[in-house]
Amino acid sequence: MRRHELTEREWELIQPHTLGQAGTAGGTGRNNRHFVNAVVYRVRTGCAWRDLPERFGPWNTVARRFRRWALAGVWEGLFQAVQEPDYAWVLVD
Repeated sequence: MRRHELTEREWELIQPHTLGQAGTAGGTGRNNRHFVNAVVYRVRTGCAWRDLPERFGPWNTVARRFRRWALAGVWEGLFQAVQEPDYAWVLVD
């Protein structure tokens, strides 16, 4: 795993909140993790879209997808998913 990529635990938290889940209309989102890693890379390095490494694919494709997710409210959902604490340990049986 590279320094600018999500860990398995981080991906498990946000994956259910991404677009294009298997069983839904449209794509299955098979490369959602790769796309999110591209966004994480950009956020952590501060690079421009045009300066994304080639391993993430065409920069304009990544930028357009980022915008689609933003308009659909996906990023807000992801932020909420990682901020909500797990209170299961507090519950009394």
